[in-house]
Amino acid sequence: MHFLIYAMITVGVVIMVTNIYRYHLFMLSLRDVLSSGHDKDSFWKRLAMLLLIFFLCGYIFIGFFSHPDLMMAGVLFGGSVFVAIMLTLLFHLVQTVKENSLEMTQTLVGMIEARDPNLNGHSRYVQNLTMLFFSYLPENQKKGINPVSLEYAALMHDVGKLGIPEHVLNKPGKLDDEEWKLMREHPRLGAKFMEPLKSFTHIIPWILYHHERIDGMGYYQLAGSQIPLAAKIISICDTYSAITMRRSYKDAMTHEVAMQIINEVAGSQLDAELVKIFNSIPREKIVACVPDELKY
Repeated sequence: MHFLIYAMITVGVVIMVTNIYRYHLFMLSLRDVLSSGHDKDSFWKRLAMLLLIFFLCGYIFIGFFSHPDLMMAGVLFGGSVFVAIMLTLLFHLVQTVKENSLEMTQTLVGMIEARDPNLNGHSRYVQNLTMLFFSYLPENQKKGINPVSLEYAALMHDVGKLGIPEHVLNKPGKLDDEEWKLMREHPRLGAKFMEPLKSFTHIIPWILYHHERIDGMGYYQLAGSQIPLAAKIISICDTYSAITMRRSYKDAMTHEVAMQIINEVAGSQLDAELVKIFNSIPREKIVACVPDELKY
């Protein structure tokens, strides 16, 4: 009986340590555009962590400095299991909400792009390429970018084109100077559309600067390290998508041609180090990023 009591408490301690670690990872996962919340929420998040640590200390104290009976051991063990179950349900709920929100956003972006046959499927293409690219980034670069936030930025990078006149978007030939001036406004318009969404604030620069060039000759003349890393990644994926998609004014080009062009502008238009990483991604994985609406 004595062995059973301490075995239950020991297992309870192990489960509580695991709960604290899982809760810590969960808090880190909330630093994205969907679940960052408000500053006032941070108090309750910290309080929950402190309570978990307090309970763990209680487990240890009772287990090593008191004389627990079977009832107490059962309560402690059951309590740790209950917390583990509630955390699992919470994680699942948040993940489900995120997945549903992303699907709704993809649908809305698809509706926006449907007005322009040259863009239909482009944002989903860039989204898929961006997340594939992210998986190949070195760990030190991944730490600075939340993948959920990056996915939304990639999906919504061209949302500003909603404010561009249709006769400009759908023009079959080259744009004249005035039309090109209007087209260059879409990153700024996209950033403006995102402003009311407070949790999206940190990804606005990623959308605003996705047409910057490393040499400083982009839309807003940012250069090199001034350009956010996420914006540089989206820029490469946007370029690849633009080259390989069929447009009313050009035919689709092959993967090989796209990679040749991307390598030619590495160091001037695109970040050379990131282009090297993009080159390391197997061809079949890049080609598989084509969304369903572009396969027919």
